[in-house]
Amino acid sequence: MPRVVLLGSSPGPDAASGPSAPPAALTLPALPGCPTVIGKLHGQLASLDSAPVTIARKDDAIAYRGFPGRLVETSDLAGDLRAVAEAAERATENLLILPANSLVHDELIYQITKSKRGALALIAKEPREEDENGDFIVPDVPIEEAEPEIGDRFFEGLPVRARAAKSRVISVGSAYHAVTRPNAVLLGPLHLNVRHAPALAEAARELADMAHLFGPEDDLIQLLILGLVRKGVSVGIRGRRDLFYRRVTSQAETDQFVADMAAFNEDRARLNNAVKGADGFFTTYFVSTYSRFIARWAARRGLTPNQVTLISIALGVAAAACFATGARAGMVAGGILIYFAFVFDCVDGQLARYARKFGVLGAWLDATFDRFKEYVVFAGLAVGAAVSGVGDVWTLALIALGIQSIRHLLDFSFGAANRRKPPSPLPSMPLSVSSDTPLRAALEERKVARNGGTIRNLLKMWTKAGKYRAVHWARKMIVFPIGERFAVIAIAGALFDARITFLTLIIWGGIGAAYSLTGRLMRSLA
Repeated sequence: MPRVVLLGSSPGPDAASGPSAPPAALTLPALPGCPTVIGKLHGQLASLDSAPVTIARKDDAIAYRGFPGRLVETSDLAGDLRAVAEAAERATENLLILPANSLVHDELIYQITKSKRGALALIAKEPREEDENGDFIVPDVPIEEAEPEIGDRFFEGLPVRARAAKSRVISVGSAYHAVTRPNAVLLGPLHLNVRHAPALAEAARELADMAHLFGPEDDLIQLLILGLVRKGVSVGIRGRRDLFYRRVTSQAETDQFVADMAAFNEDRARLNNAVKGADGFFTTYFVSTYSRFIARWAARRGLTPNQVTLISIALGVAAAACFATGARAGMVAGGILIYFAFVFDCVDGQLARYARKFGVLGAWLDATFDRFKEYVVFAGLAVGAAVSGVGDVWTLALIALGIQSIRHLLDFSFGAANRRKPPSPLPSMPLSVSSDTPLRAALEERKVARNGGTIRNLLKMWTKAGKYRAVHWARKMIVFPIGERFAVIAIAGALFDARITFLTLIIWGGIGAAYSLTGRLMRSLA
C-alpha cells in the first residue's frame, strides 16, 4: 500500500483568480451525509493509508486538524517543498501525492496506484490529440523548430505548463523554467515508486532553495514533477479518460463539479478496466464483449475468483469427457463446453480485477489449470479418435502438447529475463538551467542512438506497422494465444475430427512459436 501525502497548501492550476477556500470548508450536499471535500478524500484513501501526511500553510492548518494522520504546517512554498522532501526521505513504501482539494473517483485512484510505472502522473491534454482509445498522440517537434517559452497558454481554463510525449512527461515549466511547446497540464495525483523517493527528496530541496524564482501561479505538484523529470526519472502519463478528476477552490465550483462527476458512470468504467487491454482477437470480440457482465453478476452475488476458476476447470474436464466419446454429438458438446470453460477462465480474472480480490493461490490456480484444461482436452480428443475409429492420434497429441509446453517455457523465461534487465537511464539536467532545450536535445540524441542498427530499425518498422488495425490483430493472432487455441479446439473438434484438430494446433502453434522466437532473438540482439 502506498504512503499518502496530501498537499493542502496550493490550489493548483484549476484555481480561479482570488483566494481559495480550504477543502474542509467546502461541503458536498449532494452526497449522503453532506461530507466535506477533505473528509470525502480521507474516506477514499483510508484503505491505502489510514494516517496520511498533510502539508498545509499555517493560516489554513486549522481546517485540517481533527483528521487522521500527521499535519505539517508551513509558511511558504519553500517550506512546502522541504516538507515533501522530508516525507520522501521517510518513505519505506510507494508514495501517492495529491492535492487535498481533489474531487476524484475511487476507480481513478485505484488505477493510478496499481500502475507498475516507476512514476505516474495524471495529465490533461488537448482533446484533438487523443486517439479513439483515449491514448495520447503527440507529434514530435524537431529541436531546431521548437522555441522554448514559459507555459502561459491556456486550454479549458487551465494553464499549459508541461509537454508530454506518447508515454511520459518530457518537460515541465514554471515561472523560471521554460518549456518547449507546452501541450499539457499536470492535474495533481502523482504515484511514485519508493526507489525514486531519494530523487524526489533531492529535487524538492533544490527547488526549495530556488523558491524565490517562482510565482504565485506555480503549482506544487507540477514543481515536483519538474524536479523528477530534470533528475532523469521517467514520469509516465495517464489521462482521465472515462473517469473524473478536478480540484475545487470554491463552493460554487464544488457544486458544479459534483454534478459533472455524477454524469460519469464509474461502475461501467471499473468494469471496462477489469478487461485486459492486451487480449487476442478471439477473446476481445467473442468473449470479453459479454464476459465482463458475468463477472459483475458474480461479484454482486459474492462469488470469488477461485470459485469461478473451479467452474472453468469443471467445464474443461466435462469437455474432455465429451470429446472422449468420439460420437458427433459428444464432439459438438465438447466444443461448446470448452468454449464456456474459456469464457469462465476470462471471467475469473475480470472478477478479481473488478472486485479487487487478488491472491497468490488464485494466480497459481489460474496459470496452472489453464494448462491442465488444455492438456486434458488433448487426451480426451485422442481417446475419442481411438473409440470412433479415426485412428491413433496420440503422436499428434504429444507433438501439440510439446509445442505448447516449449512455448510456455520460452514465455516465462523471456519474461523473467526482461524483469531482471535494469531500466535504461534518461538524461538529466540541473534545475538551475531555465531552458529545457539541452534536455530535449539529449533525449533526441538518446533516441537516435537507440535507433541505430539494422535489427533495431526492423523492429521499429514492425512496431509502427501495428498502428494499422489489420496488422495489429494479425500480430495478435499469429502468436496463437490461448483464446485462439481454445477456439480451434472448439470449432475443429465440433465440425471435423481429432486429427484435423491436432494438425491445426501443430501447424498454427509451430508458426506462432517460430514468430515469437524470432522476435525475442531480435530483441535480445538489439
